[in-house]
Parts: sequence; C-alpha cells; structure tokens
Amino acid sequence: MTKTLAAAPPASHNISPARRDFYREIAPQNLAPLWEVLHQLVTAEPQSIIKPHCWKYADIRPHLMKACALITAKEAERRVLVLENPALPGESKITRSLFAGLQIILPGEIAPPHRHTQTALRFVVEGRGAYTGVDGERTEMHPGDFVITPSWTWHDHGNNGNGPMVWLDVLDIHMLKLFEASFREGSDSDEARPEERPRGDSMARYGSNLLPVDGSYSRPTSPVFNYPYDRTREALEAMRRREEWNPWHGLKLKYINPMNGDYAIPTIATFIQLLPKGFRTQPYRSTDSTIYVCVEGSGTTMVGGKTMAWGPRDIVVVPSWERFVHHASEDAVLFSASDRGVQEKLGFWREEKVNG
Repeated sequence: MTKTLAAAPPASHNISPARRDFYREIAPQNLAPLWEVLHQLVTAEPQSIIKPHCWKYADIRPHLMKACALITAKEAERRVLVLENPALPGESKITRSLFAGLQIILPGEIAPPHRHTQTALRFVVEGRGAYTGVDGERTEMHPGDFVITPSWTWHDHGNNGNGPMVWLDVLDIHMLKLFEASFREGSDSDEARPEERPRGDSMARYGSNLLPVDGSYSRPTSPVFNYPYDRTREALEAMRRREEWNPWHGLKLKYINPMNGDYAIPTIATFIQLLPKGFRTQPYRSTDSTIYVCVEGSGTTMVGGKTMAWGPRDIVVVPSWERFVHHASEDAVLFSASDRGVQEKLGFWREEKVNG
C-alpha cells in the first residue's frame, strides 16, 4: 500500500524571493536587515584580520639610509617608513588601531615643529645624540628609551650626534580617525623650538616618587616624557634577583603615569619584559593586537602556526586573540605596545592563560 504524502503548506510571505524584494524596497531609504549580518557583526570570538609578522631591522636599515638620500627631514616633515601589516597594505596600519613606523634623522637635521591630537611614543632603536623637544623641554634619546609626545603638544626632533638616529614611532592615529577627531597644526618656522625649560625638568618634578604640592599638570598622559632604558633595565634586574618569574610573561613591567598609576599613555599601553635564556612562555592570548620590539637578546615567537625569529631591533606584531609563545635563545628584553589601555577602560579587554 502506497503512503500518500501530505500536501505542502502554502508558501510563506517571507520566502527568499520575497525577502530580496523587501531588501530592494528598503534600500533607497538607507535601511538594511540586521538579521542578514548579525553574526558577522557580533561574533562568538574575535576575528582579527591582522597577520603575525616580523620586520627584520637589518633588512629595513638600508632602505632607511636610501630614504635619507632621496628626501630631507625638513622636506618630509617626518621621514618615516611605515610598517604596514601584510593584511592591510596601503592603510598605514600595523594593527587595526595603531600606526607604526621607523623614523630616521641624520646629524645636523631638524624635523620641524608641529602638533596634533594624536599621541605618539618613540622607542629608540639606534644612535645617540639626538633629542626630542616637547613643549619647550628637550630630552636626549638613547637606545631603549621610551619617549612620549602627549596629544596637542608642540614637538620637534634634532640630531646633534655623529651618526643616524632611528626610533620606532607608534601613534593612536586610527583611533582618532575612527572618532573623526584628528587635528594638526604646523609651525611658521622650520627651526627647532627654543628651549623654555631646563632638560630633566619633567623627570625631576614627577619621576622620583615625588610630586609638586601645588602642581597644575592636568593631561591624561604621563608628565614624565622620557623613561630612560638604564633605569628600566635596573628595575628588571632587581626583579630577577627575586626570581619572580611569571609563566606567561617572564618578568614584565608596565610603564605608568606617576600621577595616577594608569598607563603612561592612556590610549597606548606600554610594557617591558625580561625573558631569561631558555625561558619558554606558556601559551597566552588577549584581545589587544600587540607590537613587540626586541631590545636585547634573541628568540622566537610562535603564533598562528608561524614561527618568527627575532633579535635586537627587530619588530614583531601578534594579532588579537591568537595564542602565542615566546622562547628566548638568550637573555632577551622585549618592549611592547598595544591598545589594551583603551580596551580596559571600556570594559572589554580579555586574556586567556593556558597551562602547558
């Protein structure tokens, strides 16, 4: 006996052709259906398009020197080779939120004064004898120094040394671009701004666990705008004597604003860490894509199925929410920067520590 199948129900009004007609109908009103894109917008986990990458300084340096032969620091305003993430060519992004580039200035040159709403950090890679001037105070820069240019402060760079000076620039350009809050102003003069405060004034006022009683400093950025590497290295060695090794970070310190204990730059979290010879970190991931600079030593970073070898002055980027492991072939010091500070303030930063 043959079983008779029940008749199909009448066509519903929201079958695909009807939906497509509806989408065409609402499009001229600048409307679109959320249900078609919801799971692409609100994902179960971060879906970073950033690719892990290592920029080898030995490969980049000849290009920096060639750039010096092609354009002056004054003409370029800032002679920088942008570090572009391989996933985002042409967008001047090392991560989705941060800009990074290597800036070079030759002896006798001046990068003329300007100011902008973007906050910048300089991490010195090579050379001695150059300075950064911030609102009338100059600070000499040495390899490993972490220097801050706060938002909307006049700043210029000059090189009084005998050789080229190179540093890594990291700016919150793309955060301000997202909020459409970028402003910039150039100077009427291409010359360096005159010194208005003695060198070391900021460190003396704010960098010795002392604060002026009647101080009026009100910027969210740290009033200490140069964190010298010799002091930083000393602090790491003091920790080493206590052997306070963290399985995921080795010995890791946060650069802070002495006024409030927050990150030195509110939009760009910065750290320094020491990994002893042979140390392998446990797998770790967090929601901030992170830029690393090797200051001393050598090792590898394994992330996303890729192993990247690094040594002094090399730069590595690790994408958001990708598990990674550092392995130090010898004692290694790594500087790092990310947008973690913003994520924490907005309440959505997350990390995952794996054992084994």
